[in-house]
Amino acid sequence: MSMVEKRKSEHIDICAEKHVSSDYNFWNDVFLVHNALPELDKGKISLSSKFLGVKLGAPIIISAMTGGFSGAKKINENLAAAAAEFQIGLGVGSQRAALAHPELAGTYSIVKEYDVPLRIANIGAPQILEWGKKAEEMANKAIEMIGANCLAIHLNFLQEAIQPEGETKAKGALLAISDLAKSIGIPVVVKETGAGISGAVAKNLCKTKIAGIDVAGIGGTSFSAVEHYRLDESRKKLGKTFWNWGIPAPASVLEVRKSCPKLPIIASGGITNGLDCAKALAIGADTAGIARAFLRPALLGTEEAKRAVELTLEEMRIAMFLVGAKDVKAMKGAEYRITGASRDFISTL
Repeated sequence: MSMVEKRKSEHIDICAEKHVSSDYNFWNDVFLVHNALPELDKGKISLSSKFLGVKLGAPIIISAMTGGFSGAKKINENLAAAAAEFQIGLGVGSQRAALAHPELAGTYSIVKEYDVPLRIANIGAPQILEWGKKAEEMANKAIEMIGANCLAIHLNFLQEAIQPEGETKAKGALLAISDLAKSIGIPVVVKETGAGISGAVAKNLCKTKIAGIDVAGIGGTSFSAVEHYRLDESRKKLGKTFWNWGIPAPASVLEVRKSCPKLPIIASGGITNGLDCAKALAIGADTAGIARAFLRPALLGTEEAKRAVELTLEEMRIAMFLVGAKDVKAMKGAEYRITGASRDFISTL
């Protein structure tokens, strides 16, 4: 097993078995205003939506989780089966491993065997910088590998800074993203990995040809926490120190929406259920991304993964019923309140 395969396997084991969440989930600060007279029938609520021109059964994406080691193939297959069943989006984990070791491509390409409406390829900003003039070629290989109709470029500089083997050269990343977004023939989404995207960063990204932003703020899995468990004793404190580093996910959605009024937004980072998805739409997102809440079911099997998605959709439908939103468009106009730490964070902007 290569070093990359070993790291990918460790990441899944840690996320499945250890406490890796931020100490506070900021979606708990967002409250939808209850409508005691919704004046609609729950059975007639529509969850269908469009994202990046693709019709989805619900505004939900199974966020990037894994690939690049033998056990990842079955996880991605189970997630793809669930995404196809309910016609929602699916992102694969960073494809760096398979681009370096083609024999691992099957751990990602399995998703092509399922009718997933939105398949999202995944490469990292640090790798784009490393590849230089070969970035477009490598991106196209990642796209072809899973038959993607969207490419995510992930920003994981917090994780890279904590990893002893991490890549921390970030100078030129914005230009590299801009160049790739111009040259790739499918929509490009820039995705954080748990530390959030500020309004200032979003403003710069909006000047490029990217098609959307996945905020991935703090509130869910902390990759500083994940790396904490992998570090030797001399460096473990680094993972603890930056465990809760970042921008709260709801605040990140609001900042990005303010800076980029028309840019499609994926809200992720601590979203664990359909109620959180509904909250994300209300505060300005176009769709919601869920990762760890679907990981454990996917480790158990296809039917477990499908049931987890089905329950999430029912939770979302109930939330929409209780605010009187007949469809996704109406949910985006739902009344909400923000309290606690998230309100304090936003008030300092």
